[in-house]
Amino acid sequence: MPVYSVKGHKEIINAIDGVGGLGIGEGAPEIVTGSRDGTVKVWDPRQKDDPVANMEPVQGENKRDCWTVAFGNAYNQEERVVCAGYDNGDIKLFDLRNMALRWETNIKNGVCSLEFDRKDISMNKLVATSLEGKFHVFDMRTQHPTKGFASVSEKAHKSTVWQVRHLPQNRELFLTAGGAGGLHLWKYEYPIQRSKKDSEGIEMGVAGSVSLLQNVTLSTQPISSLDWSPDKRGLCVCSSFDQTVRVLIVTKLHKI
Repeated sequence: MPVYSVKGHKEIINAIDGVGGLGIGEGAPEIVTGSRDGTVKVWDPRQKDDPVANMEPVQGENKRDCWTVAFGNAYNQEERVVCAGYDNGDIKLFDLRNMALRWETNIKNGVCSLEFDRKDISMNKLVATSLEGKFHVFDMRTQHPTKGFASVSEKAHKSTVWQVRHLPQNRELFLTAGGAGGLHLWKYEYPIQRSKKDSEGIEMGVAGSVSLLQNVTLSTQPISSLDWSPDKRGLCVCSSFDQTVRVLIVTKLHKI
């Protein structure tokens, strides 16, 4: 029997994420879901039937298919954000403390996967992967009132980038999974200064750079899901459309 069950959405649920349980992130244990019905809902397993937050389009607005959701900024009891990615390239950052939309942008291609480098720290970096083989890394430390967050983009695969996962033991390393069956390991390098003042003296972020460390082709089919082991550095697992689950080891990560 499930310990918690709820009829959450009217249409298919594309994405789910959790925070606050298992000692990851401060505050209440919560689950976030994103659906084709255009809504993003936050659930507390201790509260039956109703979501604790519901982010949906205002009346008259087009409902976009939400493909990915991610928690972040859960570094104390009060602070917490949810980031959602949509089929039209929209990325929206919802502040759960103030129940407000904090930031939004559009990356021109459907957003397949979003992940903060750590959920349980003050927002540091966010990676967004998309159709057409591109991913974007946003520096989340400095938000400019009009320009938002600084970012760097990289053309990674010749096809959709289905997933991104940061290495639990080193947040500057992350793995992307591609529609052509490849995995790419990347390293993010910070700039000398992470922020600068614009012409009006307002702080704005400075994006770093991304370099490819290694890549491997595992299948002729897309790699749809992947995860790192929190205990054993470099141990990971991925699933593919060829009906295969593969367990992999990435060596020498401690030397990077």
